[in-house]
Amino acid sequence: MAEANVIKKQDLIESAKRCIVENGMNKVTLKAVAEGVGVTQGTVYYHFKTKDQLLLEVVKDMCRTSWERLEDMEKSTSDHAKEWIQVGLQSASKRNEEGAFYHSLFLSLLTASLHNYAIRDQISDLLRYENEVLKSQIETAVGQEVDGISSDVWSVLINALIDGLAIQSKFNQDFDELKTYQALEWLLVKQLKET
Repeated sequence: MAEANVIKKQDLIESAKRCIVENGMNKVTLKAVAEGVGVTQGTVYYHFKTKDQLLLEVVKDMCRTSWERLEDMEKSTSDHAKEWIQVGLQSASKRNEEGAFYHSLFLSLLTASLHNYAIRDQISDLLRYENEVLKSQIETAVGQEVDGISSDVWSVLINALIDGLAIQSKFNQDFDELKTYQALEWLLVKQLKET
């Protein structure tokens, strides 16, 4: 069994991800996460007081990993708008693929946040972070305003579209992801490049 002081929070998050992939989100327990890294359940409780808190950290970790890709993009290219839109939408689409659990987990936490203000505050912080990344990309590509609409508002609109498409992909059996994301890419590139 691994020593408690050697286990990092990130190790537990990775164990939770493996548990979700192997057993499904509903079967994730703090005990299973502990067993995944060879520690006691008490060690998990030391880092995460509840399963919801652990799952929220999984979402944050996955979100930051995908959004960091946008943050790290080279910002000096002449076609920056098209490039970051493509990268961002590819990442969003990938989170909707068969077997991907990001959006199922995120939607479950959104539901839990309706009655849990601590989770709501953390999700709110996460959405602000996503909006800031989008805002930065928009400003780098086209400036602080597009057709009289501020980069703040554009970032919220784009983020809402991506989250809305995630809901569509989960609940609409006829959802044509490829065509939808291609149309969204066309729309965003056209709108943001024609300024």
